[in-house]
Amino acid sequence: MPTSSLADLPIRRLTRRDLRDCADLSEDRGWPREEHKWGLLLSAGQGYGIDDPDGGLVSACVVTEYGPHGRPDLAAIGMVLVAARHARKGVARRLMRHVVAEMSTTPLTLHATPYGRPLYEELGFKATGRAEMVLGHFIPGGPAPRVTTRAATAEDIAALLRLDGAVFGSDRTHLITRLPAFADQLRVAEEDGRIIGYAGAWPNMDTQVVGPLIARDTETAKALVTSLAAHTDRPLRTDIDVRHTELLTWAKERGLESVAFNTVMTYGMGELPGDWSRRFAPLSVAAG
Repeated sequence: MPTSSLADLPIRRLTRRDLRDCADLSEDRGWPREEHKWGLLLSAGQGYGIDDPDGGLVSACVVTEYGPHGRPDLAAIGMVLVAARHARKGVARRLMRHVVAEMSTTPLTLHATPYGRPLYEELGFKATGRAEMVLGHFIPGGPAPRVTTRAATAEDIAALLRLDGAVFGSDRTHLITRLPAFADQLRVAEEDGRIIGYAGAWPNMDTQVVGPLIARDTETAKALVTSLAAHTDRPLRTDIDVRHTELLTWAKERGLESVAFNTVMTYGMGELPGDWSRRFAPLSVAAG
């Protein structure tokens, strides 16, 4: 398809009805299909895409807004994909410019691969941090965790939302309340009856993704990861803020290996809101 024709194709909102086409697009670019994750993002966020006249999607991405409904104070962009047959024709640039314009004055964030970072920098995004993806079968060992963990219950949701809001720096109730149905595990850490951290583990192809991982300190984060690993036979995968060097070192000692690095970028603000010292890993890099 000529580049001029591509530029004439409209950008439209995507819905869960587009889930299969989104998964096909992921597969086309050599990514896992990740239908489970696409389903969450298209439910909790807003998808944007360009239809291919020959079928499927030319391009897609998802924006997840946080904060008061109708007045978001933060939005995360993820899953920015262009079909291989339409690569290097300016499609991603056009889609991203559209999304930035749609979000108006709302501050934006995203996790950029080394391949995508130059485009985002061209559009005005600034690098503010890095996350390291680690993957592998967790090997138990070392000192037993001193922090108590247990499975979360429905009665914990209000406390989880308060903790999450304080640490993330914005209200993401619409995402967190979907975790019990989305994740295979949702566990909390407690001290004297008070929740001091929580973590989820959700299925993604043949792995269990650990996220979100929010904890009072590194020992609490270790206890949560250990408890999640004890309840699955699958390899664990997670994206840890590189400032948490102690947790990264420990994870590698427990059998997880470094796979990739992503750059955390922002637009319309400096540092991300919230308390990074208690924010160890995102639910997904696609959701910020």
